[in-house]
Amino acid sequence: MSDGFAGAVASSSENELLRAFVDMADTLVDEYDVADMLHRLARYCVSLLGASAAGLLLADQRGGLEVVASSDEGTRMLELLQLQTEQGPCLDAYRSGQSVTIEDIAAEAVRWPNFARMAGAAGFRSAQAIPLRLRKQVIGTLNLFGGGTSPLAGSTLNVARALADIATIGILQERAIRRGELLTEQLQHALNSRVVIEQAKGVLAHAGGVEMDTAFDRLRGYSRTHRERLSEVAEAVVRGELRPGQVLSED
Repeated sequence: MSDGFAGAVASSSENELLRAFVDMADTLVDEYDVADMLHRLARYCVSLLGASAAGLLLADQRGGLEVVASSDEGTRMLELLQLQTEQGPCLDAYRSGQSVTIEDIAAEAVRWPNFARMAGAAGFRSAQAIPLRLRKQVIGTLNLFGGGTSPLAGSTLNVARALADIATIGILQERAIRRGELLTEQLQHALNSRVVIEQAKGVLAHAGGVEMDTAFDRLRGYSRTHRERLSEVAEAVVRGELRPGQVLSED
């Protein structure tokens, strides 16, 4: 590879990363879609940082964790397994408020037998859980999975943490911190949106005979094309106000 071409590739990657930070910074405004923002964060961790998959857990108003976003359906199921069995690096990171890095998931089979088995079956060998934390308040975790035993490190890991920090600040900005009721409402809305989005994915997958991941891509594509909130489009699909064919035709 010539020096010129290598430089062009590096410059392109830097530009993509810069656009990702600008995109995530849009959450620092009065109105934004929490569910869509977290899905974008998961996708950026895969497309820009090299993680094989990513998922996010968010705490509800009672402190219980829920899966709110993932880069693909298989990862969502792995996150759900951690919650159901109450074992895995993501829960440890949430409880401790500290990042958890696992270089070899298989070596943790005694500690987390169900998680290690399912993660291995999905082709993951390493995992990292980064708490969504502002000062001492932890509201969830960003979870990264790798196909090799070399988790993100150095500047790449720092970027992942920075993106997680932006997401956290976007949720816990000053107006929400000052008004506890608004914070609770915002977090609960994100969790409620997650339920509706999953329902809409099921409707679209059944109607179009497509995979759940494809159904979500179409749902999100429609939302972005028509500049509507992801959660509102999902509600329209579930209520029958928006025909599946209209959404499935979106790329």
